[in-house]
Amino acid sequence: MDMTLQILVSLSTAMLTGLGIMSMFAPQKMVGNFSITPNGKLGLNTIRSVMGGLFLASVVVLLLGLTSGDTEGYFFVAIVMLAVAFGRVVGLLFDGFDKSVVAPLVLELAIAALLLFAHMKNGGFY
Repeated sequence: MDMTLQILVSLSTAMLTGLGIMSMFAPQKMVGNFSITPNGKLGLNTIRSVMGGLFLASVVVLLLGLTSGDTEGYFFVAIVMLAVAFGRVVGLLFDGFDKSVVAPLVLELAIAALLLFAHMKNGGFY
């Protein structure tokens, strides 16, 4: 994989790392960042586990690819990003348009496209 793609994947990994660490260890900060309201300890636990866990699992997979050169995991993280983006689109359709959803939607699609491109360029077939 060429250096530009490695840098872009590394930047995406760093961003997901920040979100994962914040979700896991400072879930109250995610309340404002994601406009969510946890319901007591269970709600905070859900932010830590679901959001933090998914972000940090994605980070581990991306780091494995960055260090080993095997980009197969990029495909799977791209699928997660596309699922998140799909959820945003469903929300736009069912809940109505909110311009604050556009930036994260574009970012999620961009990360998915980057990861798929990097994987395909590295010889990945799926």
